Amino acid sequence: MPVKKSEEIQEIPLSELHPFKNHPFKVVDDEAMQRTVESVAQFGVLAPAIARPRPEGGYELIAGHRRLHASELAGLETMPVIVREMDDDAAVIALVDSNLQRETLLPSERAFAYRMKIEAIDRARGRPRKEGQVVPDYFGKRTTEVIADGTGESYKQVQRYIRLTYLIPELLEMVDQKQIAFNPAVELSFLTEEEQRGFLDAMDYGQATPSLSQAQRIKKLSQSGACTQDAMNEIMNEEKKSALDNVVIKHDVLRKYFPRSYTPKQMQDTIIKLLEQWQRRRQRDQSR
Repeated sequence: MPVKKSEEIQEIPLSELHPFKNHPFKVVDDEAMQRTVESVAQFGVLAPAIARPRPEGGYELIAGHRRLHASELAGLETMPVIVREMDDDAAVIALVDSNLQRETLLPSERAFAYRMKIEAIDRARGRPRKEGQVVPDYFGKRTTEVIADGTGESYKQVQRYIRLTYLIPELLEMVDQKQIAFNPAVELSFLTEEEQRGFLDAMDYGQATPSLSQAQRIKKLSQSGACTQDAMNEIMNEEKKSALDNVVIKHDVLRKYFPRSYTPKQMQDTIIKLLEQWQRRRQRDQSR
């Protein structure tokens, strides 16, 4: 059996490297990117990117989109790349797996990554194996279980993430910005596109974001064909029980009354003791 040649690292001009089509991972100029740019400018790109040849010329990046952007900002002309022959599905799976290792992923990035990988695995099922193609052995597992095995998530959580891909862009952006919580967002993903756009108006009407209970009730309205604008407005205009039951004091308000060394637990214990003293004084005053 012939021994496969080891892959060589090539220095490829940045102009010949192209982003993977429709990849879900965002490359943004944040603080982390600035640190990467500084590192690349000083030391170069230490870990080679992975790319595959394009039929029209140049190379399509599989892993290394952030490194490419950092190299461009740092003024480099080339970067180290490992070139591999891969079919579309193998490339998708490699793209997703390389990015899922990142510490910080937006919910939308993880959602579309899981969906892309599942679709790629499902397409690959049953094909004859060939060079650069992935044909998994399922051992009776559903696709979401295969994905979950490699992420540490439950297959049901993988399914929940994939549900987010059915949200309209405006709602999905609010999930990324933590303006809508994950579980309510999953419930809202079952609404039609028209109902989701109506829900945006309902949030504006109630000046509130949905609790899980509210999202579940709106989902039931949708399933029964009774999800009208008025019904959503009424639900989103409710006063949330938690808002009535909780008193919230902002951290910066409290912090000026405590030494910097105090932990939140110490601050809480001190506040409780002071309240108990205040209560005892009130009781003494009232008994006089």
